[in-house]
Amino acid sequence: MQAGLPGGDKNREMGEQPIFTARAHVFQIDPSTKKNWVPASKQAVTVSYFYDSTRNSYRIISVDGAKVIINSTITPNMTFTKTSQKFGQWADSRANTVFGLGFSSEQQLSKFAEKFQEVKEAARLARERSQEKIETSSNHSQESGRETPCSTRASSVNGTDDEKVSHGGPSETQLKTENDRLKFALAQSSSNVKRWEIELQSLRESNARLTCALQESAASIEHWKKQFSVCKEENDQLRSKIEELEEQCDEINKERERNVQLSKRLQELEAELQDKELELEDLRKQGEIIPQLMTECETVSQKLQAAEKRNKDLEDKVRALKTEVEESKHRQTHLKTELQTFLDVLDGKIDELHDFRQGLSKLGVDN
Repeated sequence: MQAGLPGGDKNREMGEQPIFTARAHVFQIDPSTKKNWVPASKQAVTVSYFYDSTRNSYRIISVDGAKVIINSTITPNMTFTKTSQKFGQWADSRANTVFGLGFSSEQQLSKFAEKFQEVKEAARLARERSQEKIETSSNHSQESGRETPCSTRASSVNGTDDEKVSHGGPSETQLKTENDRLKFALAQSSSNVKRWEIELQSLRESNARLTCALQESAASIEHWKKQFSVCKEENDQLRSKIEELEEQCDEINKERERNVQLSKRLQELEAELQDKELELEDLRKQGEIIPQLMTECETVSQKLQAAEKRNKDLEDKVRALKTEVEESKHRQTHLKTELQTFLDVLDGKIDELHDFRQGLSKLGVDN
C-alpha cells in the first residue's frame, strides 16, 4: 500500500503511517445529478487509514496507479453509512463529494465501518485536546494581560513611601509568576508555530505530490488519448471489415436460401417424376389390357345392338298394349254407362214392384 502512495517514504519520515488496509471498488457521486455513482477505479484497489502523528489527524487514502482517487481527512462530524450488505458511503464536505466503497463481502464492510467509527472517535478526542490546549494558552495570556495592569495601578495608587515598601514584595512575586506564565505561553506558542510550520510544510509537500500526480495523470491522459485515437482508427477499420463481412454473410445467406429453395424444388420435381413414372407404368399395364377391352367392347356393342332391337320390339309391344288399354278403358267406360242405366231401370222396377206388393197387401186386408 505504501509503495503505491506518492511520497510514501516522506509520509513515514513525517510520522504518517497506515493503521488499517482493505480492498474495495471506489465510487464517487455524480456532481451533476447528486444521485448516480461514477466508478473512480476500474477494479478493486487498496483503501487505507493513515494516522499523522505530527498533525494528530487521520486520513483515508486510495491510489489507482499514479492517480489519487481518495484523499479524505476524517472529522468528528463525518458518518459512514451502510447502504447495502457490501456497500458503504461517507460525505466529505472539504472535497465537496460523497465517496462510496463496494466490498467483496459483508465482513470486510463491517470491519471498515468499525474502523471508521474508531478513527472518528479518535479524531474527536484529538480535536478536543487541541482545543483545550488552545483555550489554556489563551487563558494564560489573558490572565497575564489582566494582572499586570492591576499591579501597576496598585503601585501608583499608594501615596507614601512606606506603603510602597510594604506593597513591593507581593507585586514582584506576582510579576515573576506572570513572567513565568508568559514565558510558558510563549514557549508553547513557539512550539505551536513550529508544529504549524511542520503542518504547512507537510501540506506543501502533499500539494507537491498531488501536483506531480496530477501532471502524471495529465501525461497519462495524453498517452491514453493517443491510444484512444489509435484504437478508434482500428475500431473504424474493424467496423468497415465487419460491415464487409456482414455483406458477404448476407450474400452467403441469400445463396443458402436460394440453394434451399432449389433443393426443395428438386425434391418436388423428383416426386412428380416418380408420380409420372407410376402413371406411365399404369398406362403400360392398361395398354396390355386394351386388346381384351376391345374384344369385350365389340361383344358389348353386339349385345347392345341386340338389346336395342329387343327394346324396339318391346316399345312396339308397349305401344300396342297402350292402345289396347285405352280401348279397354273406353269399353269399360261404355259398360259403366250401360250398367248405370241398367241399375237406374232396375231401381225403377224395384220401386214399381214394391208399390205392387203394397197394393196386393191392401187388397188382402180388405177381403
